[in-house]
This record gives sequence, C-alpha cells and structure tokens, in this order.
Amino acid sequence: MMKFHVLTLFPEAIRPYLDSSMLWKAQKDKKIKISIINPRDFTRDKHKRADDRPYGGGPGMVMKAEPVLRATGKMKGKFVLTSPRGKQFTNKLASDWTKKYKEIVIIAGHYEGIDARVKKILKCEEVSVGPYTLTGGELPALIMIDAITRRLPGVLGHDQSLEESRVASSEVYTRPESFKFKGKTYRVPKVLLSGNHKKIEAWRAK
Repeated sequence: MMKFHVLTLFPEAIRPYLDSSMLWKAQKDKKIKISIINPRDFTRDKHKRADDRPYGGGPGMVMKAEPVLRATGKMKGKFVLTSPRGKQFTNKLASDWTKKYKEIVIIAGHYEGIDARVKKILKCEEVSVGPYTLTGGELPALIMIDAITRRLPGVLGHDQSLEESRVASSEVYTRPESFKFKGKTYRVPKVLLSGNHKKIEAWRAK
C-alpha cells in the first residue's frame, strides 16, 4: 500500500477530489492511504497561527517552520515541497517514485512560501507541476497523488488504461454514430467503424 500525507492549511480544498473517482476506489481497495494534516493543529498559541511576517521585509506572509516540523515528526519516506521554483513533475518522475517509495509526504506551500528551514531539516525536494504560479500547493499535491496512484499495479485494472503506454489518438468517439448540431451532421470516422484493427491502429498513430 502506498501512503500519502498532505500537509495543508486548507484541507477542505482537496478532500472532495481525493474522495472521488479513481482515488476513492484506490483507497477503498487499499491500494493507497491518504492522510490530510493541518499544521494549525500543531501550533501552540490560542489563535492557532501557522504563518507570520517574513524577516527582512517584503509582501505577504510565510508559513512557520515549527508547526510543519511537529506535524511531520513521526513521518518517513519521500518529503516533497510544492514550489513554482522546483523540479518539473513528469510521468517519469511519478513512475520512479512509485517504484522507490511506499510513503510520500507532500507539503503544500501557501502565501509567500514556507520557512526555508523546513526544506533543510526534512531534506525536501522542491517540485513544480508547471511553468506558472498558483495560489497554493493544494492543486499540485492532487496532481502528484493522481499521477502516482494510477501507476500502482491494479489501480486502473488494465495496463492499457495508462494513456502514455498505449497508442492513442487525440480524437476519441462514442455513440451515436452520427448526430446533427445546428444543422450540420457530425459523424464518427469510417475507419473506426470498419472493424479493421490494423487500419484503426494506423489511424490512431497518426
């Protein structure tokens, strides 16, 4: 079983996705286990403050180190810090992690980032999901969990369900064979109705 731990200040932002579709089934089938931890629960002040102003000045707030470190105190495995400055997350990286780790801790950054001491102490790898900046690390965490989970044996039920491992066209069709929309008829390409698998595969490969 692969275990994921997600540290986030906004657990309500990610729980619905984790409890739906493939990820819900993977949890039900005990292929994965996902725990969501809010660093605010590990603060020691009455206001549960998990962020503060940055030293040296600057805009915004920075997530404090101590609540994150207390929250991860007993965790092990691969520590990942979501960051727009990090290493690009790819299918290959997802496959490598699937083979190398049984436990992955994803720390979802927010605001202006996380106190740099967290990365040093936990030896986190900074990872980005694309050449853009998001409000927080919650979406990147979901992307990583999704991409990794679908590569675990038995999750998709069929090896060819993993898109990048099969020949697939960018165009797919289903019933009905034809329909009209705003006066124009739209049909499924004839080759897909031919039953000739060789021709179909050649069409998909184009």
